[in-house]
Amino acid sequence: MNNIIEAKKIIKEYNIGKGNVQQILKGIDLSIQQGEFISVMGASGSGKSTLLHNISGMDKLTSGTIKFSGKMLSNMSEEELSKLRLKNMGFIFQQSNLLKNLNIFDNIILSAYLSKEESRHTINERATRLMEKMNILEIKDKDITQVSGGQLQRASICRALINKPKILFGDEPTGALNSKLTNEVMDILIDINQLGTTIMLVTHDAKVASKTERVLFMSDGLIIGEIKLDKFNNNNLKERENKLISWLSELSF
Repeated sequence: MNNIIEAKKIIKEYNIGKGNVQQILKGIDLSIQQGEFISVMGASGSGKSTLLHNISGMDKLTSGTIKFSGKMLSNMSEEELSKLRLKNMGFIFQQSNLLKNLNIFDNIILSAYLSKEESRHTINERATRLMEKMNILEIKDKDITQVSGGQLQRASICRALINKPKILFGDEPTGALNSKLTNEVMDILIDINQLGTTIMLVTHDAKVASKTERVLFMSDGLIIGEIKLDKFNNNNLKERENKLISWLSELSF
């Protein structure tokens, strides 16, 4: 199977003033296969979100290399990176980050209109199908202040999928949801992955991570361990949770 992401020796540093530099990522190697569902765990400040932001080209590395589908991100201009993210990557965050001046449907279709790759009719039809799949079509004309947090997150998933991305990045996408809504969102992400979309998810929740097929654990800017759980099915959920929790307890923090 082909790698969609290949990261080698990636380092990320921030200048924190007075000549002091804080190193957040400390020489990470990581490959993600096409169609894989991978999660990243670790304590707050371990570098999880920084890794995701750099892997996706949202942030610029201090050193190291990242290839996306064989293309070197460090060789791209900001305009080229923006186009790559727009057409090939989808993003879901803990907060929906939907635009307040647009209704739900317009938030979902905006990035597809900006890409100018397809007709508006085609885009609108796909947005409608996505909303039907997420069971939120009835809120298409509502403002973002008129719907629930769970509905907003489903709308965010629709927005992330509107350009048919090769990979979906999630930074704590269930962090603000209750357990019922978390399960619903994870069921949706599992369905998306099983249809072929690669997913990289940052989470603090072992129950969420147990539904992915490979879990990485970060500490102090390094990946210190990983465990493979294979593709998810509902019949072995408790077994997967217990295996992951046991593995986490054995790691040195």
